[in-house]
Amino acid sequence: MTFKAEYIWIDGTEPTAKLRSKTKIMAGSAAALDELPIWGFDGSSTNQAVGHASDRVLKPVFSCPDPIRSPENGDVLVMCEVLNIDMTPHESNTRALLRPVAEQFAGQEPIFGIEQEYTFFDGDRPLGFPVGGFPAAQGGYYCGVGSDEIFGREIVEKHLDHCLTAGLAISGINAEVMPGQWEFQVGPVPPLDVADQLWIARWLLYRTAEDFNVSATLDPKPVKGDWNGAGAHTNFSTKAMREGYDAIITACESLGEGSKPMDHVKHYGAGIDDRLTGLHETAPWNEYSYGVSDRGASVRIPWQVEQDKKGYIEDRRPNANVDPYVVTRLVVDTCCTALEKADQL
Repeated sequence: MTFKAEYIWIDGTEPTAKLRSKTKIMAGSAAALDELPIWGFDGSSTNQAVGHASDRVLKPVFSCPDPIRSPENGDVLVMCEVLNIDMTPHESNTRALLRPVAEQFAGQEPIFGIEQEYTFFDGDRPLGFPVGGFPAAQGGYYCGVGSDEIFGREIVEKHLDHCLTAGLAISGINAEVMPGQWEFQVGPVPPLDVADQLWIARWLLYRTAEDFNVSATLDPKPVKGDWNGAGAHTNFSTKAMREGYDAIITACESLGEGSKPMDHVKHYGAGIDDRLTGLHETAPWNEYSYGVSDRGASVRIPWQVEQDKKGYIEDRRPNANVDPYVVTRLVVDTCCTALEKADQL
């Protein structure tokens, strides 16, 4: 008896890393995460090594049923960290930087829900765009219905089913503002979980779209001009924020202190200045603001949070192509440090 394990990792491509994967045939009928062995790959082909010293190591850190192959047979998807051959984290391994921060502030019970926007392309044009031209202006596509406004729903539904079969914390889907543009949400779950699962969900998105001869892109501005970009709005809370409004304000203020806005934005995905222009429901990339129910602010406090005087905040700045290991680390470090100091006063 054998099963298939698809080892998935993040490569060293800059400025935006790509997903890579390969299949390992394992003896037996299933395996727990701690039973999955380390593996190797050619780092010189993934921008993670040079040819004369090319071996890199894959260390399994998260696994789930593989919904595309045979989950009933024990086939699994395996998210991996990339290590050097001395078992130290590779410089491209951003998960290794998140882990100690998540552990340091685990007592505050931080959780995230990330809204992953993306765009389907048919060749060199967004799905739903006519050949050699443009569709009607955006407006009716958002959460729309009907073949004149919605493109790619069959792929979206299949991807959703795959994510649910895999046991991922998918909390919803919707059509977005531009034709061929969609969103799925992962969470709310702790930092490492949301990032691991978002990367797996991205891999499933690309793999599902393959079967329809369509590509999916996380380009933050897939069409120039008067079209919305694609983001990864990052919803965040701690136990204190879920219990009181003062902590909500402390978190919002901490994200705007000193050099923090620029420290965050420069790590929120390549091409962020193309998307964060102050138009199309964004705040300018070089200005920080927060406000209640304000989709033109850097950070939004949902209206019901102000009403309930507790809840969460939404950082609207991260690009669709942001590394979730990076954004969760930055938000936890900044907000939880401020909340810890506030609690000591």
